Amino acid sequence: MRVLVTGGGTGGHIYPALALIDTLKKQNQLTECLYIGSKNGLEAEIVERAELPFRALTISGFKRKLSFHNVRTVYRFLRATKTAKRYIKEFQPDIVIGTGGYVCGPVVYAAAKMNVPTVIHEQNSVPGLTNKFLSKYADRVAVTFTDSAPFFPEDKVVETGNPRAQQMYETAKSLLQQPRTPLYGLDPTKKTVLIFGGSRGASPVNRAVIESLSKWEDTSYQCIYVTGEVHHEEIQKEMDKRGSVSNISIQPFIHDMPNVLAKVDLVVARAGATTLAELTALGLPSVLIPSPYVTNNHQEKNARSLADRGAAVVLKEEDLSGESLFKEIETILSDEKYKQSMTDASKSIGQRDAGDRLTNVMNDLITEKKS
Repeated sequence: MRVLVTGGGTGGHIYPALALIDTLKKQNQLTECLYIGSKNGLEAEIVERAELPFRALTISGFKRKLSFHNVRTVYRFLRATKTAKRYIKEFQPDIVIGTGGYVCGPVVYAAAKMNVPTVIHEQNSVPGLTNKFLSKYADRVAVTFTDSAPFFPEDKVVETGNPRAQQMYETAKSLLQQPRTPLYGLDPTKKTVLIFGGSRGASPVNRAVIESLSKWEDTSYQCIYVTGEVHHEEIQKEMDKRGSVSNISIQPFIHDMPNVLAKVDLVVARAGATTLAELTALGLPSVLIPSPYVTNNHQEKNARSLADRGAAVVLKEEDLSGESLFKEIETILSDEKYKQSMTDASKSIGQRDAGDRLTNVMNDLITEKKS
């Protein structure tokens, strides 16, 4: 099978695409994949590191207000569609799948016009403009959260989950069955909370952790605190001023997230769709601090979908402080029955077969189109 994959702009679009490719390759080593992304997007670097064939387009997104920028965007879309058609003719894919981001627009649109089977995958509770537009042309719309289904044509929607969940579980499941080993110099016998604000960190989360430092020393649990590389030096200086706390390990970035997630008891994080897929795949309870700086406030809606089922607690950024953060952590870790109920709820949401489900949708669509 020849599969053309497109998606970019953020890791939330790119990593599910790579997870899908991983599943496809495991199912059939002869599967050939081509990735089309934006010339200047994050995907160019990440896909190259994954050693996958990559083609680039020049594309930008629409502004929500009328502007000259949108005129230029229309021109770029038309030009990118023409280029995408050329890539499609050269590669001759059996199917094209878009996982979100502006770059998907011209690629999936071109494929649909060329009568190539098309699927789009929506990770968030509230879809972006590109997937809303493409849903008119794509053959199937795969969703992670049922909350997003009403935004799309009913007859095209299928719930698959996020392929990143299956990839995370398959990577970490052997670690879950092993005795815990030390992480970053901490005690493997103590309950551990992981706090991180994304790959670049989040200033409000960092401030709250700094404010809570005095409360950590006397706890029976410990913390791995990921500052983000751009904030690390500043935070380390602040920590040094206040005095070291023995049960907090400060890290700029974590490169082996499956290993860490398999050995912690609670996670404090933003509420990006890929993060939530990873947490629920491993059945981890969480304190979610949605970023208010995203389109349509979709992170809060993502977070509420877990909180409503008892798998997470939502702490809005406007209510975030050292005291409120520590209180939520302590409430969960000091009550084993409550923590276990959150663990069970998280596990029940986990989409551990999401990659297989999405590939089944793709295979069925190819067969349908051929018949």
